[in-house]
Amino acid sequence: MASGQQWVLVEMVQAFYEAPAYHLILEGFLILWIVRLLFSKTYKLQERSDLTEKEKEELIEDWQPEPLVPLVSKDHPPPKYDVVSGPTSHKIIVNGKECINFASFNFLGLLDNERVKNQALTSLKKYGVGTCGPRGFYGTFDVHLELEERLAKFMRTEEAIIYSYGFATIASAIPAYSKRGDIVFVDEAACFSIQKGLQASRSNIKYFKHNDMDDLERLLKELETEDQENPRKARVTRRFIVVEGLYINTGDICPLPELVQLKYKYKVRILLEESLSFGVLGEHGRGVTEHFGVNIDDIDLISANMENSLASIGGFCCGRSFVIDHQRLSGQGYCFSASLPPMLAAAAIEALNIMEEDIDIFRLLRDKCKHIHSALQGISGLEVVGESISPAFHLQLEKSTGSRELDVKLLRGIIDYCMNRQIALTQAHYLDKEERFLPPPSIRVVVTIEQTEEELEKAASLIKEAAQHILQHTVLGH
Repeated sequence: MASGQQWVLVEMVQAFYEAPAYHLILEGFLILWIVRLLFSKTYKLQERSDLTEKEKEELIEDWQPEPLVPLVSKDHPPPKYDVVSGPTSHKIIVNGKECINFASFNFLGLLDNERVKNQALTSLKKYGVGTCGPRGFYGTFDVHLELEERLAKFMRTEEAIIYSYGFATIASAIPAYSKRGDIVFVDEAACFSIQKGLQASRSNIKYFKHNDMDDLERLLKELETEDQENPRKARVTRRFIVVEGLYINTGDICPLPELVQLKYKYKVRILLEESLSFGVLGEHGRGVTEHFGVNIDDIDLISANMENSLASIGGFCCGRSFVIDHQRLSGQGYCFSASLPPMLAAAAIEALNIMEEDIDIFRLLRDKCKHIHSALQGISGLEVVGESISPAFHLQLEKSTGSRELDVKLLRGIIDYCMNRQIALTQAHYLDKEERFLPPPSIRVVVTIEQTEEELEKAASLIKEAAQHILQHTVLGH
């Protein structure tokens, strides 16, 4: 044993003498470097001079913190809120006055539906009010799974996932798929929830002009040229097109068939936000894909909230199973928010039942949209913005005064005029400093199946009368 150890030592000494000089120098350098790392400090203390108490007090006295919110002048008018008493159904009590509701997105009139309310009450007695936990932590109830199954079946997709907050649905879905370095092509008129999702994704955002497919293709061609110059980067970069089926800020329908053509031509994925078009467009209310006869499998992900046509709360995404399952671990709103209250899930299921049983409600809604859209044409000073079959469209000033504040004030005057005569309208509100492309001020008019032809005519007549009264006085005043 001892002789064996001596022989190993002899071999080591012999190898040391036979090793090249550069090898010995390199090893010696590495040994010295390791010793230095072991005994040196990992940081250097910065030299500093201690301040005297007087100097500290002077610095504290001079320091002025920035305000948490922008300063407002004393003469700035206080915010005015319209207070609602009772359900926001066909008739609504606003500021103590009963009005016909042309403001709430209750398109199919299901908000005050007895069947929907009874199912919600039954669920309330069975499950209680809330869930007190996200889906992954004892927040998944059998009624959630049933709703997801029903939504997937209704939309004719493989799978669906539900969120407890409509705004968070698309805002969570976008960053679940698109990451830093990926490229997203977005319509300039995209809603605020899409903008927040894009911001969270930290992707490279390219905006194209509203519904302008030539401008979108121009951007896609530019990217194709860049990919040819750098194919290695192109192989690891994901590309998405994000659009709305029916734009809430404009009332326009997206040109989906052209978008699908561009998808396959330039190898991009389509994320479709259908909060306004779900339960509105198409023979069975399945949205813009059914409206255009586009195969739903051509769309990579469909997102919508349940707060409009379904008259509930929350939202959902649907598509292929492997796409949807990814959100169950990556959708922030799904993973970290308390799950949807069971009574709201039950209400949404019953609303789906009604939609499936009576498909005539979608045709009726479109007819009423066309009726009031036609009746509002030719108003002096106002322009109707949006498709004739959109249940939510805008009234904008034909010519701006040059001051956004004054434009808002004029439109508010028209709303108040109608409100005093039992027609409830609302202004489209935006976060002025947060919007990527701030839409012009407008009055938003919402159509539901509960409104009668007489009420539609009354609303159109009052809006014309109000516009003439308010805008004419403004012109004369100037």
